[in-house]
Amino acid sequence: MARGWIVATLCAAAVALTLRFSVRWIAMVVLLLPSVIGVLALPVTGNASEGPDHDYTTSAVIVFAVALAVLAGTKIAAVVSPPAADLYRRVLIIQVACGTVALIYGVLLLAEQLGPPGLTGSGYGRWAIVAAIALAASWITDAAALRRAKPSRLATCLPAITALAAVSAMAVQTAPRLLHHKYTTWDVFLGYELPDPPNVVRLLTVWRFDTFIGIGALVLAGAYLYAYLKLRRRGDEWPAGRLLAWLIGCAVLLFTSSSGVRAYGSAMFSVHMGEHMTLNMFVPVLLVLGGPVTLALRALPPAGEGAPPGPREWILWLVHSKVTAALSNPIVAFVLFVASLYAVYFTPIFNTLVRYHWGHELMSVHFLLVGYLFYWGIIGIDPGPKRLPFLGRLGLLFAVMPFHAFFGIATMTMTDTIGGPFYKFVGLPWLSSIGADQHLGGAIAWGSSELPVILVVIALVAQWARQDRRAASRADRHADADYADDDLDAYNAMLRELASQRGQQ
Repeated sequence: MARGWIVATLCAAAVALTLRFSVRWIAMVVLLLPSVIGVLALPVTGNASEGPDHDYTTSAVIVFAVALAVLAGTKIAAVVSPPAADLYRRVLIIQVACGTVALIYGVLLLAEQLGPPGLTGSGYGRWAIVAAIALAASWITDAAALRRAKPSRLATCLPAITALAAVSAMAVQTAPRLLHHKYTTWDVFLGYELPDPPNVVRLLTVWRFDTFIGIGALVLAGAYLYAYLKLRRRGDEWPAGRLLAWLIGCAVLLFTSSSGVRAYGSAMFSVHMGEHMTLNMFVPVLLVLGGPVTLALRALPPAGEGAPPGPREWILWLVHSKVTAALSNPIVAFVLFVASLYAVYFTPIFNTLVRYHWGHELMSVHFLLVGYLFYWGIIGIDPGPKRLPFLGRLGLLFAVMPFHAFFGIATMTMTDTIGGPFYKFVGLPWLSSIGADQHLGGAIAWGSSELPVILVVIALVAQWARQDRRAASRADRHADADYADDDLDAYNAMLRELASQRGQQ
């Protein structure tokens, strides 16, 4: 908990110091990372990260804390610098949406954290009552103001009370449930029991729904479907292959984050490596092929002349910003894609992250984003920074393969155990050898990297052939036009010559 306070303080200082010298949009985007880390440092190391089912509560508190921070932040910003009249509705929509999310996830957290004393039998419960009432009142006043398109002064103060109450309840008071439970090793390190070894059936059926990444996968699928149906109702076409790729990618993301793959992956290196390779090399390929940015730009209306920038303009700015250009640079994306693999597993980073559920969530998000950046530069169809020629992209793809092969071989042959202290503490009774499990994980990392590469090569060759056909078609049209112009010029010259001859006669 003390480390959480230190991290939150350092992040707050970094954000405040940076904003002291720059308030440009680019600075705001860069500061999102330390801001989110600072907001989450305390919640993910407090009550939500302890005891049975802490995988559920940690995922829930991540969403709850961010939603509450955005809600409180917009309220404070509206008081310090009231938005223009044409922006009031946008602010209210954000506040109502964040209030809704905070209420839902707050109820989930409360249901998990309360113990036998109930709501009124402990300081934690009483603080929770204050937080719930304030947040509900804030949501009601915001929703009413949204209907009138006019902000409420009462709602401005309530989120601050809510945030204070929630922080007090989570950071100062101990959750009653944690005081009335006899802990096991699995409660401390996993939050659930794994009495049986994994098999195909258990990997498919042992579900522990991830309320952060799992819900995110459902939201991504729903938003894409909404935009797709909007285009179809407008009479516009959208390739069915892109829709299918995106939906399959979201389904695989949901399965990987919430099924037995995650449940066993949190306790076994071999299953974790399968989860890692799926999130890093398979899901990003499918999501990139879906072309979400292009779909959003076609579905979202432009802001209009004289109107403040809207979501469409924000997306255009983001994909063409210097930050995106730097991160999606082929060399940078290649280094991030390859180096993060070695940096996480061959340094003490993995030994730290594997002990906590928030560490697994962080690794999942990191590998997913890094994979998306890398494959966006190779097979991406969305607008963005300038890409390499097709031959260069193919070479960049093949350049990755030896690094994954070496990583797999090194993992299989090394004498030290990656994450050894954690796996020894978990002590799965049916796992005969941690070293043998690591050997299997290295084999999975080596062998599974080939399948996504085949898929990417097929997609890249198809895009290359399609571009060649388009170039040939354009060349043919230009040639036909030039030929037609030459014939017309010759015909006109002939007519002029005939007219001249007749004039001479």
